Amino acid sequence: MPNPLLIPCPHCDGLNRLPAERLVDAPKCGRCKQPVLLATPFDLSEQSYPSQIKGDLPLLVDVWADWCGPCKAFAPVFAQAAQQLHGRCRLAKLDSETNRTLSAQLGIRSIPSLILFRNGRETARQAGAFPLQALMQWLEGEGV
Repeated sequence: MPNPLLIPCPHCDGLNRLPAERLVDAPKCGRCKQPVLLATPFDLSEQSYPSQIKGDLPLLVDVWADWCGPCKAFAPVFAQAAQQLHGRCRLAKLDSETNRTLSAQLGIRSIPSLILFRNGRETARQAGAFPLQALMQWLEGEGV
């Protein structure tokens, strides 16, 4: 398998090695047999975070809270972005109330906050909710 991509499963956190050309074939996880790539955001937790930030596809995390009006308004935009970026970037949502320790570790000061990870490292961060076109332009500027 020439230069496989390492992609964490959003369901079981298992790491999958997949050739780039297979990403369009709706690949399944070798461990749990669930889809590896989703066209919707998945939930991120303190437990899944260490596995999910790994991998060769970027991971965009939306840090939010249920009581946050701008977070609720931004949720449909984030879901649309997940559809448009399917196979290029994985999108996850982190509930800052449920995952307070991780939110503190990440230095979250305002919500919503977007954090882009590549190969286990934070590469970009943006606070606030914005329209889909602005989100896509920001990600394009980040090489996604």
